[in-house]
Amino acid sequence: MYNQELPEPVQRVVETGAALGVIVEPRTFPESTRTAQEAADAIGVDVGQIVKSLIFQVDEELVLAYVSGKNKLDESGLASAAGGEICQRVDAQTVRKTTGFSIGGVPPFGLREELRVFIDETLLSFSEVWAAAGTPNAVFAIDPKNLVVASGGEVSQIAAI
Repeated sequence: MYNQELPEPVQRVVETGAALGVIVEPRTFPESTRTAQEAADAIGVDVGQIVKSLIFQVDEELVLAYVSGKNKLDESGLASAAGGEICQRVDAQTVRKTTGFSIGGVPPFGLREELRVFIDETLLSFSEVWAAAGTPNAVFAIDPKNLVVASGGEVSQIAAI
């Protein structure tokens, strides 16, 4: 469902999703859905169903990790999954420059640069998860199996449970 009233970043996510065979029906909220708990509260779902989009640098490569909102990223697990040794956070400017989206709004697809994606295996325990749709107050529902396919992600043990 395409909506002319959507902000440009959200329209980009809708259009990229359509090209990938994923119907993106964004829900926007007047309040922020930037954090996993804010998103879960606004939507009315378990915090575990929220997909946290995290950009990290593993050795010299930027990678994207999708982690369940109830979990923390295991940085050594991400480094191992990516075949590297050192995993470190990147700043907000790097996130925006690399993805084209601000922190809290990074979606599973439609990124400016193609990054390898690693997906927290616990997300697959849900029938539906909620991911950012391009802005810090827009989200959309997706079957986690479709998230894996659409993002080209590798399901990995990257959560510190």
